Amino acid sequence: MSSPVYLGVIGVGGVGTAFLSQLARLPNAPKLILLARSSQTLQSPTPAYSPAIPAAEWKTAVETPSLMKSGALSVDEIASYLSSAPGRSILVDNTSDPALASSYPIFLRKGISIVTPNKKGFSSDLSLWKDIFASAAEGKALVYHESTVGAGLPVISTLRDLVATGDEVTRIEGVFSGTLSFLFNTFAPVSGLSGAKWSEVVAKAKELGYTEPDPRDDLNGMDVARKLTILARIAGLEVQAPDSFPIESLIPKELESLPSTAEGTAQFMARLPEFDGQMAAIKEGAEKQGKVVRYVGSIDVGKKEVRVGLQYFDQDSAIAGLKGSDNIISFYTKRYTSPLIVQGAGAGGDVTAHGVSADLVKAVERLQ
Repeated sequence: MSSPVYLGVIGVGGVGTAFLSQLARLPNAPKLILLARSSQTLQSPTPAYSPAIPAAEWKTAVETPSLMKSGALSVDEIASYLSSAPGRSILVDNTSDPALASSYPIFLRKGISIVTPNKKGFSSDLSLWKDIFASAAEGKALVYHESTVGAGLPVISTLRDLVATGDEVTRIEGVFSGTLSFLFNTFAPVSGLSGAKWSEVVAKAKELGYTEPDPRDDLNGMDVARKLTILARIAGLEVQAPDSFPIESLIPKELESLPSTAEGTAQFMARLPEFDGQMAAIKEGAEKQGKVVRYVGSIDVGKKEVRVGLQYFDQDSAIAGLKGSDNIISFYTKRYTSPLIVQGAGAGGDVTAHGVSADLVKAVERLQ
């Protein structure tokens, strides 16, 4: 007979809401006993930890008298509640909160497994990365974070399988940002028929919701750098932090000092057309060589080199041929004579939540 598994979920934004919808349709789903957002926490009452919170109806569950409601709980309070459940517990962190991510060792040492798309815990200081996995071993807990790279694409699991089976990964290269993929596929298509100015493409992507509310959070390259940090560490490189290797920012130097506020974002968007010529020159330089420009990340494992930035690619290459906001990640290894390629949608709430749900299923199977 399988053992019961109890679930706590933090974060009900775009990914969190999509995850709860998918959770409601999972067969043999774990019992949802805690659901926290910034200002409120729903809990099944102790000691019975019953009734469960209905994942599909979480918005109306706040009106259910039998479910305890409180304000925001501390990390220690959540960890204590989950660790006291009469079975194994899993915390799903659907936020991008760096403070919560830095607290993963607290949960793991108490035997609470972690499933998350939050990149911050795995791409910050190397010491936190080591502490997370050491704490998991100490607490006999599991850590799954597939969606920290490539949303729902099997990027991390593919790399871990290569490493675990003794293959030697020599190089990893690809387009890791759905936002930047869309920008360059639109701005510099293989056909060369775009004609759109860089600032126009950025504005369109923002309007469509492809960028962060502040597009500078995409254009500075840090999101890609965090993903490269995670993959490099899995491949065996001790990358200290995501700013410890070259990152080419697409924010014009003259605009770097604008404040990180709504007003600063508006100023950035208003002034970006002043720099269309710089991006046009880069695009034209690629075209003169019969190539296209793309924003990529690369890891040379042998040389221990990681970099993020613009590169030129032949028009018939897989990277040049990407469509829309797709990601593509190529693994070069000793075992594979041609690169092992993972390609597909690398952004979006539903596909990111799919990666989280798939990780949850794997964790539950191992814990039962």
